[in-house]
Amino acid sequence: MPFHPRMQSSTEGITILGDLQWRAWNGMIADIWNVACDRNGQGEYVSEAPRLVVVLDQVGEGGLHVTASPGRGEAGRLSRREPLSYVPAGLRVWSRTVNVRRLTHLDLHFDMSVLGSRFVDGLDVRGMERPRLNFADDRLFALARLIAAECRTSANLHDLYGESLMAALFVGLAQAEPVADRKRGQLPPRQLRRVTDYIEEHCGRSIRLQELAELTGLSTTHFCTAFKASTGLPPHKWQMRVRVERAKSLLTGSDTTLATAAVMAGFSDQAHLTRVFRQIVGTTPAAWLRNQTG
Repeated sequence: MPFHPRMQSSTEGITILGDLQWRAWNGMIADIWNVACDRNGQGEYVSEAPRLVVVLDQVGEGGLHVTASPGRGEAGRLSRREPLSYVPAGLRVWSRTVNVRRLTHLDLHFDMSVLGSRFVDGLDVRGMERPRLNFADDRLFALARLIAAECRTSANLHDLYGESLMAALFVGLAQAEPVADRKRGQLPPRQLRRVTDYIEEHCGRSIRLQELAELTGLSTTHFCTAFKASTGLPPHKWQMRVRVERAKSLLTGSDTTLATAAVMAGFSDQAHLTRVFRQIVGTTPAAWLRNQTG
């Protein structure tokens, strides 16, 4: 009997563009969806088969967020999200788009009755029962793009090519490191870099904790714990260190006065800069500057 994923879905603010592009191989169906999104498009989905959702392209500065809890991520600005979400069979998920006008995503539906028996030796597929939402993996993403190319072209290569891509992706997904196996409580490196880059860019103003938490899709409490586990510092102290480094650059790179450097680096005044500078560096800005020029 041909494999059919049997998905139930309901959407709001999402319009399908053009014809569905798809391919079927032994053990997997791949389909590409091009959609237009209202400002706050959303959907609810559940399928009898496990699947991997891959955001290939988007127009807009926001992002797509997939969650197993309805209503999460509704408030505030939704940052650009990681492109992959793995959804086990039978798990109901909700998606939301914010500030995305158009979106192209690839859905890969897995027939576990075929794949489970095919990889019975040497591959533990029990991990396929665990959801992994909004994550990144460069290898899986590259394989997904190659599979998408096969869906889009009319001059398809031999089925063995598509099946080899599917097999490589399935094995990579089954053996990928789960988030929970990372060093306990830490942010993934890509999320940490996103947060620290954001702090670097906006350190001159007051950054709300909610802004940083939204970059990772975590609650503020969970984010604070994970950020400190990753850096050894809470977010506010990290921002103060970034401001101090900016003040150092201003003081050594020009004739900027202490008062001006303080304001440009985001401190309320020179006294504020001096107090924080002493706490972090161990001396005053003036003394530090003398050592640099002496």
